[in-house]
Amino acid sequence: MPVSVKPHPRFPAVYKATLEDGAQRLATRNLALGRNVYGERLIRYKGAEYRIWDPFRSKLAAAILKNLKKIPIKPSHKVLYLGAASGTTASHVSDVVGENGHVYCVEFAPRAIRELVNNVCAFRYNMSPILEDARFPEKYTMFVEKVEDIYCDIAQPEQAKVLADNADMFLKKSGWIMLAVKAQSIDVTKEPLEVYKHEVKVLEKRGFHIEEVVHLEPYDKAHAMIVAQI
Repeated sequence: MPVSVKPHPRFPAVYKATLEDGAQRLATRNLALGRNVYGERLIRYKGAEYRIWDPFRSKLAAAILKNLKKIPIKPSHKVLYLGAASGTTASHVSDVVGENGHVYCVEFAPRAIRELVNNVCAFRYNMSPILEDARFPEKYTMFVEKVEDIYCDIAQPEQAKVLADNADMFLKKSGWIMLAVKAQSIDVTKEPLEVYKHEVKVLEKRGFHIEEVVHLEPYDKAHAMIVAQI
């Protein structure tokens, strides 16, 4: 059975690939031809190259497979990515926004940002690595313009607050946010559902309208994706 790729029915620049054994996988069209980021498979179909998108390595892919209804990140968008790490999901976001979009990647860990710079950003001109702590957005105002979307995946106690503080500075009017809540980074003594509800309340108090909350099991234990609009 030959490999085939077709557009995702709901999300622009996201694809569904059917592999030789009939298995279906998510994919994005590769902006850096011939290069993968985290060992993901590259496939070719009708003259284009695609990267298989692993939901066990990417919470955004997991959310799509858990039937997330809306992904605000689209081609040509500018995205602020908080907690970009070594670029696994950020590189797929780079594929989605494409040559006319941009991804501002904030990461605090020096080792992770070295990997991000050397393995990812060096080959993707729509990504800007920023070595800073997302809790202090005032430190990188000179590097980031106003964005349509903020994606947040940080291992810190006040995840919703950090995101909202960044939104105050960088998010356009009517912009969207995606928050990958790590319950155990916030409070290991509470049930994950209780933590998710608390983060939702924080966002609502800061003026966000919650669009949906999707739990990410079995791909990520004690994680949820919150999608909201200011």
